[in-house]
Amino acid sequence: MKINKITKQHKHYPSYLCEIAHPPKELFYIGEPPTDYLPAVTIVGSRKITPYGKDTTYRLAFDLAKQGITIVSGLALGVDGVAHQATVDARGRGIAVLAGGLDKIHPSSHRNLAIELLKKGGTIISEYTEGTPPLKQNFVARNRIVAALSDIVIITESTEAGGSLITANFALEQNKQVGAVPGPITSSLSIGTNNLLKSGAHVITCAEDVLNILGVQTKEKQQLEIFGDTQEEQVIIDIMKEGITELDQIQKRSELEPAIFSQTITMLEISGKIRPLGAAHWTLR
Repeated sequence: MKINKITKQHKHYPSYLCEIAHPPKELFYIGEPPTDYLPAVTIVGSRKITPYGKDTTYRLAFDLAKQGITIVSGLALGVDGVAHQATVDARGRGIAVLAGGLDKIHPSSHRNLAIELLKKGGTIISEYTEGTPPLKQNFVARNRIVAALSDIVIITESTEAGGSLITANFALEQNKQVGAVPGPITSSLSIGTNNLLKSGAHVITCAEDVLNILGVQTKEKQQLEIFGDTQEEQVIIDIMKEGITELDQIQKRSELEPAIFSQTITMLEISGKIRPLGAAHWTLR
């Protein structure tokens, strides 16, 4: 993967970065040049993501990418990785901003994800030279770039003092819009987002909310309704349409025999109608 370098004087240097307090003197990138790809949305949040956070992040990023919105994040574990994966699955454009040199993708477990992002016409950016390790202070500095590259920063899940809130603060300093996904009041990973909403952040429940804030016309949707090939599949699909994601709850509601239920879930996954969220939770594609 070839690493390129540009300075503030280069035609591909993002104009948004020129407007922040401490713009990088030079940028290193892999993939497409990091020129302005607007509109763009930053989606960040907790590394310790819950099934709820995973589902909401994926749906939001996927739907926005399908609408031609560039998705910006930091390639970290948790929310960042889900946002990038959704962008790849939607065949959209994504930008990942790293906190170390581009000669070594961090975290290493996301190297394949980074490659897929590049294959879809995306870009990986850093202000750090090759060989620079992803030090703790670099992540804080990196967040100002993550915020600057988009029109709005959205936090989908965060603890009361989560690192993604630093990105939200940078966004406010840069006169950017800030949005947050409301979460269960019983979850510690929703305290940060709910507090942002109390402070006046935009309530984000779907891609349409974001598009309305940006003033972007929604592309004509093709409502491809999901139907089961068998009566058992349709029963499970109808239950999941109600928002139920936990496998045990789905089985109880379906009243299917365990063996039939397991076989049906497998066939639904193979046919691409459902996908796993982890921790025994599933969602519709």
